Amino acid sequence: MTTSPVAHGLDEVADEAVAHRQAIHGGHFPDGESAGEIDRLGRWYASLGQLTALHARIADNLADLRDPKGMGRPLGASAAAALAIAAAAAIVLGVLSAALSR
Repeated sequence: MTTSPVAHGLDEVADEAVAHRQAIHGGHFPDGESAGEIDRLGRWYASLGQLTALHARIADNLADLRDPKGMGRPLGASAAAALAIAAAAAIVLGVLSAALSR
């Protein structure tokens, strides 16, 4: 199992896939091949739970503001993502509470 270099756009992903398939597999698609998005910590988004994936996407986007080509995630980005999710949940609960109390 290997991991391709980080790609920063769909064109780069497609180019990497074509080059790999030509060089290693003679243009064929190997059985069991999988491709997908990983977060800055190297975890597959598809394997994460919904709340964890939401946190990872927000934190990754916040980290990308500072260093779009880096891996890893600054603690500040992770904390800001958690705060954003908590704030959104508090707003939803407040709105629902107000609507149900009428």
